[in-house]
Amino acid sequence: MKRRGRVVALGAVTAVLRDGRSLSGAFDAAAAGLEDPREGALARELAFGVFRWLPRLDAILPRLMTRPLKRKDTDVRAILLLGLYQLLFTRIPARAAVAESVALSREIGKPWSDALVNAVLRRFQREGARILESVTTSEPASYAHPGWLIESIRRAWPDAWQRILEAGNSQAPMTLRVNARVSTRDAYLERLKAAGIAAEPAPYTSHGLVLQRPSEVDALPGFTQGAVSVQDAAAQLAAPLLELELGHRVLDACAAPGGKAAHLLESGPAEVTLVALDKDTRRAPLLQNTLDRLGFSCDVIIGDATSPQSWWDGVLFDRILLDAPCTASGVIRRHPDIKYHRRQSDVDALARVQRSLLEALWPLLAQGGLLLYATCSILPQENQQQVLEFVESRSDATPYPIESEWGRAAGPGRQILPGDHGMDGFYYALLAKR
Repeated sequence: MKRRGRVVALGAVTAVLRDGRSLSGAFDAAAAGLEDPREGALARELAFGVFRWLPRLDAILPRLMTRPLKRKDTDVRAILLLGLYQLLFTRIPARAAVAESVALSREIGKPWSDALVNAVLRRFQREGARILESVTTSEPASYAHPGWLIESIRRAWPDAWQRILEAGNSQAPMTLRVNARVSTRDAYLERLKAAGIAAEPAPYTSHGLVLQRPSEVDALPGFTQGAVSVQDAAAQLAAPLLELELGHRVLDACAAPGGKAAHLLESGPAEVTLVALDKDTRRAPLLQNTLDRLGFSCDVIIGDATSPQSWWDGVLFDRILLDAPCTASGVIRRHPDIKYHRRQSDVDALARVQRSLLEALWPLLAQGGLLLYATCSILPQENQQQVLEFVESRSDATPYPIESEWGRAAGPGRQILPGDHGMDGFYYALLAKR
């Protein structure tokens, strides 16, 4: 049981590196059945920490080895990365970090690996300061982000790029959204206080709370009964922007896992009709689970938003929320494996998808209606450039002003940079149909 947390971390890191899985999904699968919350916290710290600092760890590791590992030995690489992370970024005693890493290597069925792990980590103990000084002359190792992303952020935000990168290497706070149909924020704050959980209001939100320390969701009062959800404060800004009114027909076009759809139902009039659409058959159950837990029902459709003819009934929508697929460059602090998975070529590819979504959904919007374009990206190609190009191509589309103190003006919309007001990076732009 002593090493159980490390076994979970190893499983998650290996699944991402070898199989290309998302870190969140790989971690949840590896941690299934892990009952000790302390071991769970350790596993999360190690697995997410490795990907938070992977560009630096990957620069260090080759300098400690005489020859590279083969792809079939990705699990050994994962053990070495976990060991280096512990030596560099945690308070775990060096002796324990090395010993536990060696012990972990004995559990993977490769008898030769324990000697290698021991030798590499002990060499880092001896030569780490010199190696670290050498590798951090490189920007990717120094800022722990891929070089292409550093340059893209620096070009887009010359006055804030270093702060953005620092935010990407930080751990995001745990933020809640109180269900407005169940409780007020102040009342739920008292419930948290009674449970010994410290929190404070999230700025610019009506029902957001930021926890002083992360908590297991099962420990949150009323979570299973739908009293509260986990959602970053920036994501909570979407629903109010749509200005829902009695009788509105609303489309959430990329709805899974359902956080924004649920917020629309919580905050809008009860008579609002919501259609929640997503094409991912694996994520659709998450959407339904979210609605079920909160006690809401709506029309959930599995379909491709770029092909309305396959699912649309022909009735126009008064409001459309397009939370578009993107590089997720604004939420790296929550999903550090984005640094590993994303490539520069993804930016143009995703921009084409975003444009096709806008083109396909715009005809579904009623005259006088509003479309909210949202991404969790901070790259202009996906945000203000995308919206400006669309508006220029449509005589019936006009920017609708967002009157707010949060974020900064970015073309027709507003951009929140990672860490601003304690929030994730998000972009919002409202378009009205003439």
